[in-house]
Amino acid sequence: MSTPFALNAADQPMETWADPSCGSVRWQSLFSGQITPTDSLTCGVAHIAVGDTFTLHSHPQAEVYFGLSGHGIVMIDGTGWQLSPGVALFIPGGAVHGILQATGPMSWFYVFAADCFTEIAYSFQTTHSVALKTPPSGLEPPGAQENAHV
Repeated sequence: MSTPFALNAADQPMETWADPSCGSVRWQSLFSGQITPTDSLTCGVAHIAVGDTFTLHSHPQAEVYFGLSGHGIVMIDGTGWQLSPGVALFIPGGAVHGILQATGPMSWFYVFAADCFTEIAYSFQTTHSVALKTPPSGLEPPGAQENAHV
């Protein structure tokens, strides 16, 4: 059972993947049932530095990214989407997504509809195993705003 709970992101430890093939992204878990008295949502803040990567991956749960700082491209099912402060990206469950290489430092808030981070079953891929596609010039993915993707 969840209860109201507050924390300061600055007090949360920085985490990263034990396997470097998953990328060099770092994150701070905020609310996650295995570390906080919460359920239903798992969220945190992710950070990436110049030249770092977040290997293309998928998981069954949908996810939202909300840009906090920096600018970069998030690949979602082979299409690049700009992530910058104030921009929110909805990533459907099962979509292959990641950051191939950061051109500058970035931070974003992420959230899953899951009780805890350990419920997220990541499936990592290599860039060679995913056919990247670019939409025809002038066409937007359904519901996209102008200049939302590249």
